[in-house]
Amino acid sequence: MAVEEVEQVEEADEGAGAGALAAGVVYYPVAPGVQLNVRRGPSTSSQLVKKLAIGSRVPIRCQTRGQRVSGPYGTTDIWDSIAPGQYISDAYVKTGSDGFVTVRCSG
Repeated sequence: MAVEEVEQVEEADEGAGAGALAAGVVYYPVAPGVQLNVRRGPSTSSQLVKKLAIGSRVPIRCQTRGQRVSGPYGTTDIWDSIAPGQYISDAYVKTGSDGFVTVRCSG
């Protein structure tokens, strides 16, 4: 994965002592030209929550298995949680991997 394709952001951890940093949050690009549907669960039949704008970059909180989907980055059953109750198919996210890139979602 090219360095310019992934943006890392470090944020101060307000609950920690002065100078402490939270773990870096990595933002991954959504496939070019795609206005991606965000779903309540890891399936295309799950409730639509919102649509991401073309050119979006997303943080991946955790990943889980769900419905198999084909997209610009292959066919996969991996879904990325970008916020609580918000999932997108990994087939539309350039992570540089065909597998999991972060922790699995619990529950």
